[in-house]
Amino acid sequence: MSKINLVRPLILASIVGATVFFAIHSRLAAPVRVGGAAPDFTLPKLEGGDVSLKDFRGRVVVLNFWATWCPPCVEEMPSLNSFAEQMGSEGVTVLGVSVDYDAKALRQFVQRNDVRFPIARDMAQRVSGQYGTFKFPETYIIDREGNISEKLLGAVDWQDPRIVSRVRNLASPAR
Repeated sequence: MSKINLVRPLILASIVGATVFFAIHSRLAAPVRVGGAAPDFTLPKLEGGDVSLKDFRGRVVVLNFWATWCPPCVEEMPSLNSFAEQMGSEGVTVLGVSVDYDAKALRQFVQRNDVRFPIARDMAQRVSGQYGTFKFPETYIIDREGNISEKLLGAVDWQDPRIVSRVRNLASPAR
């Protein structure tokens, strides 16, 4: 068998392999979109146990991806904490998802800042990647049916009357 006869099958195999590779990778989940369903997930909670997005079905969820090493996240935390307290009785749950590796530093931050909403841990950034998060903080407001109503990039003033009104309207049973 000549060299040309050996090279052709190798080239063909390479082309087929590359085609299969790109076909598989192009089918990976695309980042979520406003109006689409929020992907469910289960993550470990900082205080132990697990938390799943489906646990909050029927409530509005403010899903906040953040980290202790992120200055805008730290800046936003007092406002988000107040919002969580203010809106909890109105059918709204704030769920923080930290991408921190250091559990001790995370616990210290949560204690020092008196964070009173649940914190889940996504060290491998699997869930934040599934959502398409590329900047911290990044927040998804999820309606009572589990659909993404809004995506907010960067630090937010959670006491802004427009945001409070928007979330309150989503949580309203008359909606």
